[in-house]
Amino acid sequence: MAGSEPFNFPDEEEKIQKLWQDLDAFANCLKQSKGKPRYTFYDGPPFATGLPHYGHILAGTIKDIVTRYAHQTGHHVERRFGWDCHGLPVEFEIDKKLGIKSPDEILAMGIDKYNAECRSIVMRYSSDWERIVSRLGRWIDFKNDYKTLYPEFMESIWWVFKQLYEKGLVYRGFKVMPYSTGCHTPLSNFEANQNYKEVEDPAVIVTFPLDEDPKVAFVAWTTTPWTLPSNLALCVHPDKKYIKIKEAKTEAIYILMEARVFEMYKNPEDYEVLATYVGSELAGKTYQPLFQYYVEEWKPAGAFRVLTDTYVTEDSGTGIVHQAPAFGEDDYRVAMANGILKKGGKLVCPVDDTGSYLPEITDFAGQYVKDADKAIIKMLKSQGRLVSSSRFRHNYPFCWRSETPLIYRAVPSWFIRVEHIVDKLLTNNKKCYWVPEFVREKRFHNWLENARDWAVSRNRFWGTPMPIWANEDCSEVVCIGSVDELERLSGVRIKDLHRESVDDITIPSKTGNGVLRRIAPVFDCWFESGSMPYAQCHYPFENKKTFEESFPADFIAEGVDQTRGWFYTLLVISTALFDEPPYKNLIVNGLVLASDGKKMSKRLKNYPDPMNVVHAYGADALRLYLINSPVVRADTLRFKEEGVKDVVKEVFLPWLNAYRFLVQNIERLKREENVKFVFNPEARHSSGNIMDCWIVSFTQSLLKFVHTEMAAYRLYTVVPRLVRYIGQLTNWYVRFNRKRLKGENGADVCTEALESLFGVLYAIVRIMAPFTPFLTEHMYQTLRNFLSTEKTDLNASLHYLMLPRPEEALINVAVERSVERMQAVIELVRVLRDRKTMPTKYPLPEVVVIHHDQQYLDDVRSLQQYILEELNVKALTVSQDKERYGVQLVLEPEHQTLGRRLKGAAKQVYEALKKLSEEEVNNFISAGKVVLCGEELTLADVKVKYSFKKQAEGQDFEAHSDNDVLVLLDTTPSQEMVDEGTARAVVNLVQKLRKKAKLQPHNAVTVTYEVHGSEPAELTRVLTSQAEYIAASLKQAFVPNSQASDSELIIEEDGQIKGVKNASIFFRILKA
Repeated sequence: MAGSEPFNFPDEEEKIQKLWQDLDAFANCLKQSKGKPRYTFYDGPPFATGLPHYGHILAGTIKDIVTRYAHQTGHHVERRFGWDCHGLPVEFEIDKKLGIKSPDEILAMGIDKYNAECRSIVMRYSSDWERIVSRLGRWIDFKNDYKTLYPEFMESIWWVFKQLYEKGLVYRGFKVMPYSTGCHTPLSNFEANQNYKEVEDPAVIVTFPLDEDPKVAFVAWTTTPWTLPSNLALCVHPDKKYIKIKEAKTEAIYILMEARVFEMYKNPEDYEVLATYVGSELAGKTYQPLFQYYVEEWKPAGAFRVLTDTYVTEDSGTGIVHQAPAFGEDDYRVAMANGILKKGGKLVCPVDDTGSYLPEITDFAGQYVKDADKAIIKMLKSQGRLVSSSRFRHNYPFCWRSETPLIYRAVPSWFIRVEHIVDKLLTNNKKCYWVPEFVREKRFHNWLENARDWAVSRNRFWGTPMPIWANEDCSEVVCIGSVDELERLSGVRIKDLHRESVDDITIPSKTGNGVLRRIAPVFDCWFESGSMPYAQCHYPFENKKTFEESFPADFIAEGVDQTRGWFYTLLVISTALFDEPPYKNLIVNGLVLASDGKKMSKRLKNYPDPMNVVHAYGADALRLYLINSPVVRADTLRFKEEGVKDVVKEVFLPWLNAYRFLVQNIERLKREENVKFVFNPEARHSSGNIMDCWIVSFTQSLLKFVHTEMAAYRLYTVVPRLVRYIGQLTNWYVRFNRKRLKGENGADVCTEALESLFGVLYAIVRIMAPFTPFLTEHMYQTLRNFLSTEKTDLNASLHYLMLPRPEEALINVAVERSVERMQAVIELVRVLRDRKTMPTKYPLPEVVVIHHDQQYLDDVRSLQQYILEELNVKALTVSQDKERYGVQLVLEPEHQTLGRRLKGAAKQVYEALKKLSEEEVNNFISAGKVVLCGEELTLADVKVKYSFKKQAEGQDFEAHSDNDVLVLLDTTPSQEMVDEGTARAVVNLVQKLRKKAKLQPHNAVTVTYEVHGSEPAELTRVLTSQAEYIAASLKQAFVPNSQASDSELIIEEDGQIKGVKNASIFFRILKA
């Protein structure tokens, strides 16, 4: 059942996956939990136009752990997979495929044909997603999924929008918005913040001569020369000081902000100040436009004059800002406030949907605006209007889908009034529990505080059509909230809600103004995903009671980038609809980066394919690596494949070996003692062995901790504790109890130990089930053979079982404390042995444990047997008297780091360090810092060492401390101890040889030896004197080769003992 053959984790996981498929395990889980308290989980929908990456895998693992845990603590947890099917990702792919450059080409092709193309690729990778997600161990319902293209989903979106419309939260207006020329559509603010890049743009300073005195010119700075043809005004700060200066070199006269004069001149002698003004004194002055395109129409309307506003800053440019109202949010606002633009009036916006100039810009018509920068600068220079031209490096937003630079452009859009409900958003945000909390308190709170009205319309084709029908001048508007309502008003019944099905439907005007037609835009796909709580269950048309009983969701989780995405849109829509938050608990994960700290890139191939990692190490290893990292605390993770490999080596293999060791000894007990092991939970209460009491108590404390922390969604505290537990189980309990577990102390003692080990392994398998579902299932399928309960369909999978609850009666705080202190002493002595290069196989005379607390010393003394055996020392002494042993703390400076930092002051600090009293040293260690000679030192700047004023004759103590307990190790060797160490080394060599021959513990053999070399006598003496000890340790006969029988040879090999020169041992293992 659990042999010693190599264990292939990926292969075994695939066997478990087959078991789950045969059992239909996930569906059975849901059947078994019907009628239990409902636990609601929302899954954020990914686009199916690409394959899962590590970000998806991380978030999916967190979701899987929490929902498995909820199920296994007595809840009914529906887990429906969702798909984001509409929007730019799909359209962008089709535009590339068909070579489409503008919306006009789509209209010429036909919306029905275009949308059919979009529909054809929407689920391109859906089967890959299902295969990959399932292989990663995530249990989620793909059959009962939701897709944003389902008619039922889209109808609920219509209902959501109509509710907001009727609440007065919807309006139509012009707004300067981030605009993607690559995708021909505006983007919301949170989309625009997703993809900033460092770029170099042109930066120019240009002149605007005053009409009243053309020899004097305002100078303005801009990094968007392409907006200059649309200039309608200049803006200054009303309260800042401006100066008129005369340039020494050219005698040109300019006006600019006094605080920004260094933008143009490095030295005061380069210019002469002629006059000073407050900004408000410049208001109303008119100037000569750069271009003549709009002079005739807009000069009489009040354009081409100086305006004032406090948004102008001293931080950049010349303190005079050129105004192009169609391409700047503040520009638009200031122009409206000063009457240059009129509500409902015209707007100078000479750029089409592709980002190219319209014919009215005669000099640059048809040119893409960013490409036109050079030609514009060249023309301004030829006309004498260019003062300077340079390059400016800054962060600039790019379209997250087309990777083209965004421009800011005034577009007619439909908006949801978010600014009106900011206070409610902030209040509802406080009602939600976030892990980690600082993301809610800082990043998300700040985003909400500055929330802007949300433009939810998109000038696209593949999406949910906005359900607004209007007459030509929008004087009569109808908002539709359902298919039934549309049929009632239009007489047309539809089954599909996409544009090709609804665009031609008209509604008769109630006022006799002809017919109402649907407006062209579709919804922003973020509006769809933000509406998923309602739309996934076709609320309110179906499942009304179920939804209302389970809203808001108990739990959601996504990456930190969704603070400006899905988390935000969920909260906005829920607050606008119900004034309630849409979720109660939320886990935010950080970003997974490539090993070099850069963003993972398919083009750069700077990360390993996730499925290659799974095929190499298994899904459990990848899961545990990801969730036992800073990324679960919303930090970043630099993904390293070696980290996944380390999980297998450092966590899974020791755990697997402990499980195998248990099963092997259960089988051995039956084979050798004819005792059939059946787990008896009550036996855990009766064991008198302190290590049994400890591991049972330690396990119950772990269960208590896990349930407390999981209730608080703190995976980042739970997972490290679980990993540490496995280390404690394998490195301490199993290691210290091997003889008992192997039956060397009799069948009753063996059974007692097996009961304890089985109980804790059975507990840890269940508590780890949500985290490592494959390996735990593998172990359970064997462990269930030793349970007293009958095998049924209800316990056919580990994941059907409820998680164990902590049994307070089994928790023994005193025993846990004693073992923890024993471990501290052992770890400190191991460090001392390593420091002196004295392996444990060499016995030493004494270890002294010094602590001021007698209870600490009593705890250590109570476990003396384990300390002596584990450390291979002859005596343990405990004491409160450090002075008796002449021990004192000494601080030595870290010369390299301190010398580099302190330079000339280093010597003085070193002297002051030497003069610190013991009390001052202890205070330094407690506080972690000290100030000497005006310099602050931390513990990183010093080495803490111990010195001895005196030592007893014949003793050679080494000291080490963890700043709590101090241990002294007598490293004085004796011949007897050296001999014993050599004997232990021999036992170790023979055990390795047995393993090489693939012998099992129950295989009876004889081990023979023969010493070779130029100086064999000393080694022969040791082997002869220690033969009895070696044979007892091996549990096999150990005799000189000369006394061997003619039995069949199994294996033979020459062995070298470390430290023994001029002699080696030739071993032979024979069948007994």
